[in-house]
Amino acid sequence: MSFVIDASMAAAWLQPEEFSDAAEAVIATIDAPCPIPSLFFFEIRNILAMSERRGRIAAGGALVNMERVRRLPLDDAGIGGDSYVLLLSANHSLSAYDAAYLALALNRSVPLATLDRKLAAAAREEGVAVLGPFAHGD
Repeated sequence: MSFVIDASMAAAWLQPEEFSDAAEAVIATIDAPCPIPSLFFFEIRNILAMSERRGRIAAGGALVNMERVRRLPLDDAGIGGDSYVLLLSANHSLSAYDAAYLALALNRSVPLATLDRKLAAAAREEGVAVLGPFAHGD
């Protein structure tokens, strides 16, 4: 299955947290390249750098985890169109970052895998299938 995966889902897959099992289950379904906006890699790098700095992962763990992410079949789809991202951001009170994931899912007609409740709600409102624990709401 191909779908847009956001940084919250990937981070839960990489690091132990409340939704790690759900993230593992979703990522296990990948069987085709998944489109992601270019910002995905920056978000994951930042999450991992902060986790290493705060001692949540061991020294060197950020790079090890980035290598795990790089082994996933991800397709960097670029930055997206400004007007569509900004429209979705305004319509759903999303950050432009989150709106970029939603815009890509809409553009590619694929589900969105997220652990962000607000983004999941916006996706459902737009008719995008949501993968993960918020597929049907909170």
